[in-house]
Amino acid sequence: MVVEVPKIQLGNGQTMPIVGLGTYARKAEPGQYRQAVEWAIEAGYRHIDTASSYHNEEEVGQGIANAISKGLVTRQELFVTTKLWNDCHAEADVIPALEKSLARLKLDYVDLYLVHWPVSVDASGEDMGIDYLETWRGMEEAARRGLARGIGVSNFNADQLQRVIRVAQIKPLVNQIEINPTLTNHELVNFCKANGVVPIAYTALGLLSEARPEFAGKDVIKTDAALGRVAEQHGKTRAQVVLRNLIQRSIPVIPKSFTQSRLAENLDIFDFELSPADMDVVDSYNINHRCVPATGFAKLKNYPF
Repeated sequence: MVVEVPKIQLGNGQTMPIVGLGTYARKAEPGQYRQAVEWAIEAGYRHIDTASSYHNEEEVGQGIANAISKGLVTRQELFVTTKLWNDCHAEADVIPALEKSLARLKLDYVDLYLVHWPVSVDASGEDMGIDYLETWRGMEEAARRGLARGIGVSNFNADQLQRVIRVAQIKPLVNQIEINPTLTNHELVNFCKANGVVPIAYTALGLLSEARPEFAGKDVIKTDAALGRVAEQHGKTRAQVVLRNLIQRSIPVIPKSFTQSRLAENLDIFDFELSPADMDVVDSYNINHRCVPATGFAKLKNYPF
């Protein structure tokens, strides 16, 4: 059964499916990204999120092309996001970087192009100290040329986002940030919404995903009885409850999976409603803990955390 995913409206009038397929993985077998994209589209996903730094745009693009050739979807029905990496922050480098991404994706345009991080480095990883306002001018030019229908940022803190908004000729539509039960991020989410910027949640399952090996066997969310009771009450999994919590906060989410059954499970979150008490249970796990602290960037100018 193909799930009809609700959409959220962005500031430029575009609509974006509130659940998308995230494609970041530290390890993957050849063909896994392509297969995940095809399975996801078959299940009803219409929002696909990737990035140049994931080194999977070619596979993601092939999965999209295969789905279109099979008649499962048209390009116009898809919402595709990719991201600018930190070594292309000079204004003159933005368009060439996007053109390379488009070639790998086999697309004429993306629906959303994001500045992946506010930091900038050269090819060897040394700090270039480029002001992200310069980068934003390049992003605006990408939008003017129609190479990106919408533009936004990722991993920007409130001060950085506000600084872009003040000078932007084309306002950022989204800020893709980590949001999950151990990092509920209410303050930044509320700031984004108050400024007409849609927050998008990545690493949405947080410790629940056990994405980092140091959390193995220490995941209280996965074992805590309170979350288990909420899941049992609704006949859902713990992961579905966590995703539903974000949907009810009006936060789009991009969970990643290479498993066909899990891809379907992550979409099966529109037929139940969490009560205020249920929402409080998920919120209760907040410890302001980042699964993605990006400490490798900590010495760089414009490190956001």
